[in-house]
This record gives sequence, C-alpha cells and structure tokens, in this order.
Amino acid sequence: MSGDKQAEGEFIFLYSTFGSPEEAERAAEVLVRERLAACVNIHPGMRSVYEWKGTVEKAAEAAIFIKTRAALKEKVMARLRALHPYEVPAMLVLPIAGGNEDYLDWARGQTQG
Repeated sequence: MSGDKQAEGEFIFLYSTFGSPEEAERAAEVLVRERLAACVNIHPGMRSVYEWKGTVEKAAEAAIFIKTRAALKEKVMARLRALHPYEVPAMLVLPIAGGNEDYLDWARGQTQG
C-alpha cells in the first residue's frame, strides 16, 4: 500500500493564530509534549484585518499549523482552546491527502494512538 493511500484521511493540519510568536510557541510546546501534535509550524509576522464586535481591527499575529492525526482532532481542539488567549480562537481543520511514508511513520510515532 502506498503512503498516500495509507495516510488518506489519517492526518490533518489544524490552523490557528495567536497574538504573538511567544504565545504560539507556548501552546505548540504543550501540544508536542502531550503528543497531541507531531510538529507545529509557527509563522510570525502575519498581519490580520478582521471585524470584531462591530469594529474593524488590525493586528500582528503568528499563524500556526499543527500536524496531527485526524483521530485526535477533538482532543487537540479542546486543548488548544484551553491554552488559547483569544475569546474565539480560529481553529480550522485542513485535510492532508498523503505524503512521504517515512515522514508519516515518524508523525504516527510522535502522536497518541
């Protein structure tokens, strides 16, 4: 069975944003330590424009991509919500269709289940 077939639907990216790279890194460390994420990529220096409670806001943010198993989605989202400073954090799930088998094997070994 090819890596793409094995991994189809098994892994997800969970995307979120934080007010600073430091906040993002604190959450990322917890998720990795607790084996809820194989890896978390932090992209600092992002600029967001959004409406919040009737006012257009502009803010510097750090985006994160959490690499995890689809089966852990609810656990990861619950833990991320508990760690997150935002009242309504973005938590968007992006499916991963497949990838190189050696990386996916590593990711399996780094996450629960």
